[in-house]
Amino acid sequence: MDTKPWLKNYDAGVPASLAPYPNKTLLDVVAQAARERPNNPALLFQGAAVSCGAMEQQSNAVAAALAALGVRKGDRVALMMPNSPQAIISQLGVWKAGAMVVALNPQYTEPELEHALNQTSPEVIIVLTMFYDKVKSIQPRTPLRHVIATSIGEYLPPLTRLAFTLLKEKKDGHRISLRPGDLWLVDLLAQHKAGTREPVQVGPNDPALLIFTGGTTGNPKAAVGTHASLLMAGMQINTWAKGVLDDWKDVIVLALPLFHAAGNIGVLTTGLVGHNPLALVPNPRDLDSLIKTIQQTKPAFLPGVPTLFIALLNHKLVQSGKADFSSIKLSFAGAAPLLADTKQRFEKLTGGRIVEAYALTESMMAAVFGPVRGKDKPGAVGMPLPDVIVRIAPVTGDPSDDQGTLPTGEIGEIAISAPQLMQGYWQNPAETATMLRDGWLYTGDLGYLDEDGYVYIVDRKKDLIKPSGFQVWPREVEEVIASHPSVGEVSVAGVPDAYQGEAVQAWIVLRAGAALTSDEIRAYCRERLANYKVPKHVQFRDALPKTNVGKVLRRTLVAEAKKAAEA
Repeated sequence: MDTKPWLKNYDAGVPASLAPYPNKTLLDVVAQAARERPNNPALLFQGAAVSCGAMEQQSNAVAAALAALGVRKGDRVALMMPNSPQAIISQLGVWKAGAMVVALNPQYTEPELEHALNQTSPEVIIVLTMFYDKVKSIQPRTPLRHVIATSIGEYLPPLTRLAFTLLKEKKDGHRISLRPGDLWLVDLLAQHKAGTREPVQVGPNDPALLIFTGGTTGNPKAAVGTHASLLMAGMQINTWAKGVLDDWKDVIVLALPLFHAAGNIGVLTTGLVGHNPLALVPNPRDLDSLIKTIQQTKPAFLPGVPTLFIALLNHKLVQSGKADFSSIKLSFAGAAPLLADTKQRFEKLTGGRIVEAYALTESMMAAVFGPVRGKDKPGAVGMPLPDVIVRIAPVTGDPSDDQGTLPTGEIGEIAISAPQLMQGYWQNPAETATMLRDGWLYTGDLGYLDEDGYVYIVDRKKDLIKPSGFQVWPREVEEVIASHPSVGEVSVAGVPDAYQGEAVQAWIVLRAGAALTSDEIRAYCRERLANYKVPKHVQFRDALPKTNVGKVLRRTLVAEAKKAAEA
């Protein structure tokens, strides 16, 4: 049996392996860019640009400032900022100081933030001003000793900065008064402009990033990525896209947040490896700002999530033909299923290609991608990247069992082997052992491989719906409902049912101006699905609850349904 059938379906020019990987880190890549093309733009932000040379110099200053505060190799430094030049410059500076970045979601509640800080124990945090008070309120209950604040206005062009200061800084909560002992990042950059510090040896096997994930349970855990993992991920994705994207020149939109693996590992590393200018979007939900960024920077590559593409398609500027997306040659969609209707509409809008990507934080993102030129198979999320192996393991329910491998076409648990997998969960060997076994990452996702090595996701093991003992995969029902011309968004899950034990429920957001009834949806589904897959319950909503990266929160919908049933 061919254990790597996907290799024969790779796009021309994509090798089976990138080994041996170079004995260097992304810091070496950034330094190389600064030497070769110091004036090439590295970061694009709201009409301003930071060159490769400036990014190198300013990150050296951050490293020197952190060293002066006592940060040593192996320490952790927390970053709590949206996508912005100072977020990336700070991350590079933390690495140059030999420390690990703790990537924090700025939207964390105080209890969530306190838990994350106590779990990873950073003594320094760099935080955007509008989240400064939140940090200060929990600081006494954490190991934090130094708080460094930065304003989003510091990297805006002069006129935009003036407008921000006059119109938005105070109104939107950006204006703060530093407490005694706290520091401004802009002052530290000026004080340590020379970047003088004791040299720190940072190697590929050193841990670089702690990024939070739910893992096998809902409890947040910090996955540990090494410098080698991040470089490998960037090289794999860069190589995969090379048939379409040009290094140095093509702009990549970084709208996915840096506190999420998709943004920090999937997009940032790819941009750094290819020396591509990164157009930074602080808030991807601010569609006007995102569209303005696309118009200004003319990006070739727009990675996102399906809900982002749906929102763009439904935006008034796009629907009226006033937004030009023709520069976009390639888009990757991850974190949630890309429905066929969304794919077709977005490709028609851009003239480019949108492909699915499948990965986990624990896989350090690079795992399975659709071919950027080759055959596109509806329903498939792609095929393993170079040096990534995917197999389908039987679902036994007992992690200690010998998992084996299922034949082509049979549904089981997706397992991944790759050189860039996480080291494990930070100081959590028990949870690590449930995910990583004998060099394989057991994803908890159900799927299968076809004869060509394409990967199909059926669903999460825990999302399987069993009405009257039948098996229903939510994605299959979602695909059917999404194909209805009146449906804008949909999510499907199982809810408790006195008769069936569990019933299929659909939550639907209609397109603007559309009208539809529950009976019409069920009739539409009956023509396309077995009867037991047809939603018993249908609820129309104005919006679906989502994570910060746009992934629909099925658990929230189910919890709301349970609460309503109990009432």
